[in-house]
Amino acid sequence: MSETSEAVETEAPSAAFLKSHTEALIKDLGYEAACRISGKSKATLGRYFSTAPEHADRFMPVDVVAALEQQASFPFVTKALADLKMIVFDYDGTKVKQEGALNTDVVRLSQRFATLMAEYNDSIDDGVITLNEAKRLLRETSEIQQVLMAMKLHLEDETAK
Repeated sequence: MSETSEAVETEAPSAAFLKSHTEALIKDLGYEAACRISGKSKATLGRYFSTAPEHADRFMPVDVVAALEQQASFPFVTKALADLKMIVFDYDGTKVKQEGALNTDVVRLSQRFATLMAEYNDSIDDGVITLNEAKRLLRETSEIQQVLMAMKLHLEDETAK
C-alpha cells in the first residue's frame, strides 16, 4: 500500500466525522441563515458536508466555521475538532441558555433520554439502523449533550457560590 492511500484511509473516519458535524452546524442555523452569515450559497454549504467522492477533500474554511458557530446554539465543528485530538472540551456556555435550574435540567435530560431510547427502539425494530435513523439518533445525542452542558454550567454556578 502506498503512503498516499494509507493517508486517505486513516483520514476517512475523521473526515466523515468533521463533515457530519459541519452538517449539524448548518442545520442548527438553517440553510437560509447559514447562507446569509457565511456569504456562501446553499450548494457550497452542502459541498462542505457532502460525503460524495468528488467533495471528499472540501471542508468549510475556519473563518466561515467561526462566523457560523458564533450564531449557532452550539460550536459543533469546534467540538468535533477537540474530540479528534482527544481534548476535553469545556464549553463556557455563552450560547447555552441559562434559564431554569438544575431540576429543570434533570427533567429535560430525562425527556431527551426517553426520546433517544424511543428512537433507538424504532431504529432496531427491523434489525437494521438506516442512515436516516442514525442521523436522528445522532441529532438526539447532540441534544442530550447540550442539556448535559447546561447542567454542568448550573452545577458550576452552584459550587462557585
